[in-house]
Amino acid sequence: MKALLDTSVLVAAFLADHTSHGASLDVFLRFKKHEACCAAHTLAELYSTVTRLPGKHRVSAENAMLFLAQTRERLTLVTLNGAEYYGAIEEASAGGVTGSAIYDALLASCALKVKAEILYTWNVRHFQRFATLRRVESP
Repeated sequence: MKALLDTSVLVAAFLADHTSHGASLDVFLRFKKHEACCAAHTLAELYSTVTRLPGKHRVSAENAMLFLAQTRERLTLVTLNGAEYYGAIEEASAGGVTGSAIYDALLASCALKVKAEILYTWNVRHFQRFATLRRVESP
């Protein structure tokens, strides 16, 4: 697997007026399905984010589902089984990860599971604590 895309990249890829839309869309379209992935729980994060945006930026549930369908079509979904999920949380806990950073730890575990060469995110700083990742960068 060449790349894992996180929620921040997917949100920007689907919202045409997002400041990072162009670069995010380019990354989203660059890879074939067998080359790029996202964590399965990223679908829930994407849905949650775009359906709760303020004012005119908010996306309807129906349109959000279209985004999710396109994501499933273009990216391989990565899941952790129960033992992997617990192990990722246990490892993160031992490393001092607290609060919502646990979600970044789960994404990092998904990237490691599929041996992703790069994790694309607009929140590079959030992933710098996970030294086992090969590369983390913005699109």
